[in-house]
Amino acid sequence: MDKYIKIIENDEVIKQIRPYLKDIEAYLIGGFVRDMIMNKKSPDRDLIVCNCDIKNFSKNLADKLNAHFIELDNENNIYRIVLNDKVNYLDITKPIENDFEKDIKRRDLTINAIAYDLKNNKFIDLTGGITDIEQKKIKGISDKNFEDDPLRLLRIFRFYSKTGFEIDNSLIEISKKIYKDINKPAKERITVELLKMFEGKYCDLALIKLDECNLLEEIFPIFKEVKKIPPNQHHHLDLLHHSIETVRQIQIIYENASEEIKQYLDEQKYGQVKLISFLKLAGFLHDIGKPACWTIEEETGRHRFIKHDEIGSKLVVPILKELKFSKKQIEYVKTLIKYHIYPSGMVSASDVTEKAYYKFYRKMEGYVIDVIILAMADRLSARGEKITEEMVETNINNLTNLLNIYLEQKNSIQPIEKLLDGRDIMEILQLQQGPKLGQIINALKEAQLSGDVTTKKEAVEFIKSLKL
Repeated sequence: MDKYIKIIENDEVIKQIRPYLKDIEAYLIGGFVRDMIMNKKSPDRDLIVCNCDIKNFSKNLADKLNAHFIELDNENNIYRIVLNDKVNYLDITKPIENDFEKDIKRRDLTINAIAYDLKNNKFIDLTGGITDIEQKKIKGISDKNFEDDPLRLLRIFRFYSKTGFEIDNSLIEISKKIYKDINKPAKERITVELLKMFEGKYCDLALIKLDECNLLEEIFPIFKEVKKIPPNQHHHLDLLHHSIETVRQIQIIYENASEEIKQYLDEQKYGQVKLISFLKLAGFLHDIGKPACWTIEEETGRHRFIKHDEIGSKLVVPILKELKFSKKQIEYVKTLIKYHIYPSGMVSASDVTEKAYYKFYRKMEGYVIDVIILAMADRLSARGEKITEEMVETNINNLTNLLNIYLEQKNSIQPIEKLLDGRDIMEILQLQQGPKLGQIINALKEAQLSGDVTTKKEAVEFIKSLKL
């Protein structure tokens, strides 16, 4: 462990706080220690501090570091210090019942319970977490810890998604035993764990395990209906596993993408989670509209799902609202579901033109890369008996071309000029706010995209001519 001791002792943040820890019993614990042993970096350093007034200690430390002090949970004595670089931070708390050993044993997984004694410069591993990291295993500390806080069940699958480590069978058993309790924690806490799970490399495997433990339908009840859709002529997998395969394909596309695409998907546009997490979530939910419009043609036996994209984009809104997703996060997932067929349909047309490409880029402004990758993943996840390798290859090549042209030309693509806003339209047509106004705005946007309307005068004439 000398190697890891040296890393901690040379850590710049630890060096900064060292002078203020004299005579203080302080332990580094959690993600920073776990990630370091796994050769990863973490900006989050969790400290357990004993034998002092924790709030005053945290405030004074923030002042001495010229950092920002945040009271996360005064009742439970949890405080955060955000350093000046706005990247690194310290979360400081007292041990449960002022008992360090009890605090360690009340945690979820052994890999998250490894501590480093900053006073005596040594590791404290009461639950065997270091061995479990070395053996690539995810083990729990106590079933009672999961019963006390069922959210910890999701942390099992989050860390499985991130590491690919083997889940201990006892964790599978406790998950199956108390799965109905998963909705007891606050929805916001559930969503944080879900998004971190979707960010992981092995998210598809985690989703399969979630389903095996009955947790998937508890979090997403709509999958009770999704599971009823079997494989068909165009899909070699049932709808649940097609949805999970789409997530897997998005991860493969990401891993093989250019640095430009990777950097884009690594951005944290909607909170403290990478964009790829939301893209994979959209991939998982992209076909939830299918059960509502499922028909089978009598003559051919073909399964049809007409307008499932539109239906799914509407169904996803209350699902994500219930889970307390933000408006921007919901809009992102909703938009990708609504348009996931659009790229493939366009490039497959026999008379597709350059003009159609640029209409697509403008219409999908802000979502171009995302919706193309989703379309690729969807295509690669559907290989029924009626789908030939040539069909798949042609579609992927066409979508790749659509993406490459966008990347080459994106800086010169002009967004749609707003010729009339909602207030203008309401005044011109003597109209009140409501669904009709939204229909007019969308119709005008489509007319501009197609080039039928290019000036404000034409826009006024167009909206006056509409019959809705």
